[in-house]
Amino acid sequence: MRRHAVLWSVVVLAVAMLVPFAIVALNAVKTPADYAANGPLAVPDPVSLDALIAFWQRVDFGRKLLNSVVISGSVAVLAVVVSVCNAYALGIGRVRGRLWILVVFLVANTLPQEALVYPLYFLTNQVGLYDTKTAVIVIFTAVQAAFGTYLLTSTLGEFPRELLEAARIDGAGKWQTLVRVVVPVSRPTLSVLFVFFFIWTWNEFFLPMVLLISNDNQTVPVALGVLQGQRMMDATTTGASALLGVLPAVVFFLVFQRALARGVTAGAVR
Repeated sequence: MRRHAVLWSVVVLAVAMLVPFAIVALNAVKTPADYAANGPLAVPDPVSLDALIAFWQRVDFGRKLLNSVVISGSVAVLAVVVSVCNAYALGIGRVRGRLWILVVFLVANTLPQEALVYPLYFLTNQVGLYDTKTAVIVIFTAVQAAFGTYLLTSTLGEFPRELLEAARIDGAGKWQTLVRVVVPVSRPTLSVLFVFFFIWTWNEFFLPMVLLISNDNQTVPVALGVLQGQRMMDATTTGASALLGVLPAVVFFLVFQRALARGVTAGAVR
């Protein structure tokens, strides 16, 4: 009985998540005339890719897609590396004052982006990085690494001391122990962090909207928001923009869902 309740709960949740996506996909491949005549829930007749092509060309979506991939991928990789190095020092190295350092990281995670926007705008202007992808990569690497450090420190604090002692006896230095022992053993957890950091950065809108004002540097969410604000799109083009905006994140999640599942399972077993 309990198993059936859980199963039906999962089915209901899946339907609730997939129905909006299906409606968006249906309207993205309709013509404006078909949408006006039959409404948003009808099956497309005929199937048309004109809205997708028009939106792609109107916003130069290929460039926005590349910008989002470069920024999100760079942040995910750099934030994981920084998090591991910090957590290795705090969790295994047990540096002095680690508790207060973790408190600082925790407080940094609770600050709203609205409170950071002016200082970040001023600083990026002063160092000549305003309206560059580098500025967004640096800022979100720091933001995501603060959370990663806080999370990984507790994980590495319980790292098997026998493995560390064996590496030390074999003559491994601290750097070799990190690269050849700690990172391979922690790979499932690091994979989960990488997936989350990529998707979180991909969905960021507020700070990229303030810091990336030129058309050549905008990301996918910023481009979608700016174009929606201009009220230049009909319902089918709006559906096309929503579909193209969410599709890369869905594909990325499906590609890395095995790594995510292994990370969650490893955490549960541990």
